[in-house]
Amino acid sequence: MVGEQVYEIKMPQYFTAEGIKKLKEELHQLKTVETKKVVALLKYAASFGDLKENAGYDDAKERQAFLVTKIKQLEAVINDAIIYEKGETDKVQIGSTVLLVFGEDKEEFHIVAPAESDILNNKLSYQSPLGRELIGRKTKDEFFFENNGAKVKVKILEIR
Repeated sequence: MVGEQVYEIKMPQYFTAEGIKKLKEELHQLKTVETKKVVALLKYAASFGDLKENAGYDDAKERQAFLVTKIKQLEAVINDAIIYEKGETDKVQIGSTVLLVFGEDKEEFHIVAPAESDILNNKLSYQSPLGRELIGRKTKDEFFFENNGAKVKVKILEIR
């Protein structure tokens, strides 16, 4: 509809202090090292002359645009982030490390923000299906969780 305004609803993004630190380090790397690399690449590609038919220059401009977009995204995330300080509680929360019996296996997960999640390193988003099930639960709590179409019994052994 003409004249209709679209409002973006921002959901708060919670991060651990460690997660924000890593994002800030990445932003610093992009602004210093990577920006210099792209500028050097642009100069080198431009040295070949005619920019209209210079594929190297076009590629360097695309890299520059991608880098600028990534920097803006990281700045926005960092500026809007809420650092979650893990409190003293016996319940699972952001920042907790949880030892589980998952089916027949023991698994340990660190509960983190979605942007920090890395399942290969056992960093589980609090917004993931399992993360949502864990938040607020206590040691010795048991529940069933659907994993690959099968219901698996989960028991919380330890919360740190």
